[in-house]
Amino acid sequence: MQEWLFDVRSRPFVLLAAAFAAASLLVASGATAGADAAVSSYFHGLAGNLAADLFMESVTEVGDVFYMLAFAVALIIVRRTRRIGIVLMILLVLSTLVTGYVKCGVDRDRPGLEFAGHPFVLDLSGDTFSLFCAGGLGASYPSGHVGRAAVFGIVLAFVLSERFPRGCYLLLLYPALMALSRIYLMEHYPMDVVGSGVLGALLAGAVGKKTGLRPWGARRPPAAGGPPAPGSTGPAGAAPG
Repeated sequence: MQEWLFDVRSRPFVLLAAAFAAASLLVASGATAGADAAVSSYFHGLAGNLAADLFMESVTEVGDVFYMLAFAVALIIVRRTRRIGIVLMILLVLSTLVTGYVKCGVDRDRPGLEFAGHPFVLDLSGDTFSLFCAGGLGASYPSGHVGRAAVFGIVLAFVLSERFPRGCYLLLLYPALMALSRIYLMEHYPMDVVGSGVLGALLAGAVGKKTGLRPWGARRPPAAGGPPAPGSTGPAGAAPG
């Protein structure tokens, strides 16, 4: 999973940035309005199953920024996980700010359909909004919940990739389920969550690389010109003497 982290001048960064810019322009121009409305209408007809309604409500609630920040703070308190917590904290704040201001620029209304399932046990938490933009609170693109879930899932999956090389990918179900729940509950259109997922991958990859994020248990690479790591070979492949 090393390729998941990248420099800002790398090809993955450019491709993800271009994909997010393209998605934002398509949404702002209204080019995706018809397809988004059709998918929302389909999900509107699926609501009504009590178990599914409660599950989707629970998934979307854990995307609240305060729960994630509390988790990051807990990691910061523990010395061994402090770097992971700091990276998560930076990404959560950054993704919240970026999604908030993109909402202002695109200024797309949320789906007009009301959720047709069982009444919510608790009021759903609000999505990301910009403090300095009129109308940002009701804007739909991109989804703050999905953006935060994407950086959260990607960072934790990368950190656990060496200890759990296959199981770590299960953490990517978190942003996927978050995206599904936001569409199911009539909080966002499909393109809202697609753009947010791309933005989350972009921020997680660039910030993770910049901050030197490493998989859990990975050794810090030796400094240039320093002694080789234990068990490594010396010049020309000779064993260290």
